[in-house]
Amino acid sequence: MTGTAAGARTGAALVTRARTALELVRAPAALTVLGDTLAGAAASGRPVTAGRRARLALASTCLYWAGMALNDYADREVDAEERPHRPVPSGRISPRAALATATALTGAGLAAAAADGRDSLAVAVPLAATVWAYDLSLKNTPYGPAAMAAARGLDVLMGAGARGARHALAPAALLAGHTYAVTAVSRKETLGAGASLPAAALAATATVGLLAAALTPATARRAHRATSTALLGGYVLAAGSAQLTATVRPDATRLRRVVGAGIHAMIPLQAALAVRGGSVRAALPLLAAYPLAKRLSRKVSPT
Repeated sequence: MTGTAAGARTGAALVTRARTALELVRAPAALTVLGDTLAGAAASGRPVTAGRRARLALASTCLYWAGMALNDYADREVDAEERPHRPVPSGRISPRAALATATALTGAGLAAAAADGRDSLAVAVPLAATVWAYDLSLKNTPYGPAAMAAARGLDVLMGAGARGARHALAPAALLAGHTYAVTAVSRKETLGAGASLPAAALAATATVGLLAAALTPATARRAHRATSTALLGGYVLAAGSAQLTATVRPDATRLRRVVGAGIHAMIPLQAALAVRGGSVRAALPLLAAYPLAKRLSRKVSPT
């Protein structure tokens, strides 16, 4: 009985540690970055085999998780006041462990990009540098939203590779623009703000949607244009509904909903951009990831 009880306690402790780690890196939110490299690859015309898709997905996921762990390390003092339930301020994981996690995940992300080739690694290195610069020095400066937007744009370009990056500048800019708006709102998600902030985010969403529709090549197949338009409509609805509601009462609760909705809305936007690039097949798994990401966010917050 004693051995059984000890084993049960050990198992419970391992489960608790695993849950803490998943919360630290906002694990389910990684579903919202998988489409970045697919959109970039589609725009550049680079073939995305199953192996390459897996390597790029692993690189994006690891670098995203690294940013989340590093964020909690850097924000541990602020979180002690504003978000005491998070893993570091609650004492469930030490700052040193959070930093070590971020370092290990950064290394894993770069290794995955290197496995895909020098072309991908050439973009992954500045992407990783941008993530670290954002969390450690730029986050709370006026340059914070721009740094986060740059990281998202670089993640898109990683799918195109350094040599094909110029062909993926449009989808990279669109996803970066959306990210800028979401990040700007996130800076006020614990305090509330004026109605102008969610209104500006709503305007950004509409602009991104219209530009993405306008940039769809006239030579694209009719089915591709129709599918892309439908996905863009879904994107605007997913992000814009929360933004519109927040313009009426921009308190902290509604601003957090704007941020969460904006994070998830990246998935239909990525899918639309992948279709715009002629890769309908790449968009299908993204559509499946959208409801899953929203469901899992009820267990682990993406913010």
